[in-house]
Amino acid sequence: MNSFVSLLKRIFRFYYEGFTTMSWWGKRIWTILLIKLFIIFLILKLFFFPDFLKKNYRTDKQRSEHVLEQLTKQH
Repeated sequence: MNSFVSLLKRIFRFYYEGFTTMSWWGKRIWTILLIKLFIIFLILKLFFFPDFLKKNYRTDKQRSEHVLEQLTKQH
């Protein structure tokens, strides 16, 4: 476990040092990338991909039965 923590610290230090020594345009590119990921994963998910199961079924049992039915349905 100690070696795993040590590995995580080394990985974090590697990326931290890389980002702190990065040029201004590299930081700007990363900022743009993070903004795009935020838009894709949060904004689009909230507005265009609603939670179908939670909206149409009240209980977990009903949701699981629907999923099981869809997975085992013969076409």
